[in-house]
Amino acid sequence: GCFECCIKCLGGIPYASLIATILLYAGVALFCGCGHEALSGTVNILQTYFEMTRSAGDVIDAFTLIDIFKYVIYGVAAAFFVYGILLMVEGFFTTGAIKDLYGDFKITTCGRCVSAWFIMLTYIFMLAWLGVTAFTSLPVYMYFNLWTICRNATVVDGANLCLDLRQYGIVTIGEEKKVCTSSESFVKMCDSNELNMTFHLFIVALAGAGAAVIAMV
Repeated sequence: GCFECCIKCLGGIPYASLIATILLYAGVALFCGCGHEALSGTVNILQTYFEMTRSAGDVIDAFTLIDIFKYVIYGVAAAFFVYGILLMVEGFFTTGAIKDLYGDFKITTCGRCVSAWFIMLTYIFMLAWLGVTAFTSLPVYMYFNLWTICRNATVVDGANLCLDLRQYGIVTIGEEKKVCTSSESFVKMCDSNELNMTFHLFIVALAGAGAAVIAMV
């Protein structure tokens, strides 16, 4: 009766694909949401404490790159929302329990090609997300250095530590944009919640990218 029908339906659910889809959505959501807010916080930090301004004209500066990354995040969120649904549907129709629901049937050549295409595409996206994870670790490393300088400045008396943006390629060699512990702006930056929040947002975004890689696997 109804109980047997429910058992058959539950048996037809591809639980591995379901868990992978949930993990994929969670990872992409964390990466896109936290990454977007972390980039916005980075813009405020550069403008407020490093006194950087947007370049006039079509010059590609750090702010232009941040805007490009934001648009990339919008595209990634939309694309993987659709791709997660497609993978889930494909997982339902390739589970072995479907045969018990609809009877024995032969696998068509088209079905084999579709499954092989999804597998190949997922492996390609997995490699791409490995690159995204490695790239996301760069701002985490930069903010960790900044957080360490703020921490050491309060521990070591009389230490004059400086952070130069030229070390990270954010500005050109000829443009000097640095903040030292002896300056008032550095003290305000270390005491602000904006620095701590941006740092932790990048950490969560990195964790989200790693979760997406695991979901792809």
